[in-house]
Amino acid sequence: MKPALHAIDATLPAPPTYTPAGNECALFEHAWKRRVPLLLKGPTGCGKTRFVAHMAARLGLPLFTVSCHDDLTAADLTGRYLLKGGETVWVDGPLTRAVRQGGICYLDEVVEARKDVAVVLHPLADDRRVLPLERTGEELQAPPHFMLVVSYNPGYQSLLKALKPSTRQRFAAIEFGFLAPEQEIAVVAAESGLPSERVAPLVALAGRLRKLKGHDLEEGVSTRLLVYCASLISEGLPVRDAVLAGLIEPLTDDADVKAALIEVAGVVIG
Repeated sequence: MKPALHAIDATLPAPPTYTPAGNECALFEHAWKRRVPLLLKGPTGCGKTRFVAHMAARLGLPLFTVSCHDDLTAADLTGRYLLKGGETVWVDGPLTRAVRQGGICYLDEVVEARKDVAVVLHPLADDRRVLPLERTGEELQAPPHFMLVVSYNPGYQSLLKALKPSTRQRFAAIEFGFLAPEQEIAVVAAESGLPSERVAPLVALAGRLRKLKGHDLEEGVSTRLLVYCASLISEGLPVRDAVLAGLIEPLTDDADVKAALIEVAGVVIG
């Protein structure tokens, strides 16, 4: 029996603003209805996390977000025994809470976590939909309204940090990119309060800098950085200072590359 969509409580805040680039919202809803876990792929700052928050609010589901890092272990997700008031008690981790309560568990940049995390995710991401807790002897069955979503940035992949086929093929996947210029201008203007005609040159500059990814830059300008830059300009900071602080300095520490980027910015925005 398919789970029904949860109605959104009128007292809850509106879903975070999100501008679709394609059919990703419909795909997410269909995946949730059919209990299909999702893998989101795309560059830093292109809207993956905002998208998940938007969909959680849209579906009326609690959202458990975990930002993965090198030291994140399976125990950090599932839970551990802790000493409280002289007693040893079990404390659920965010993944276990999500399975017990239902909702969306979102693991951001999952490839950054330690390898034992994948072992925990596998039985949740296939038709078993179970979470074994060896330390408590439990085997939790995920409820119909539980969904597992993970993301990563393919641009940072290496042989040491890549999803194994056995993990990747447990997920349906959506590839994210940056919005078309007209859409990105509208988003940045709405988020920053800077008029669209003043945002347009910043988006044009971002487009030029993104073409340098893989050459002089590890990563291109994110929409997030564009919003930061436009917000600084909206507050009265001179454009050149805002571009340097918001778009160029975050991209590189190399003095020669930085000088080249400043030259490109001078050509594009004057």
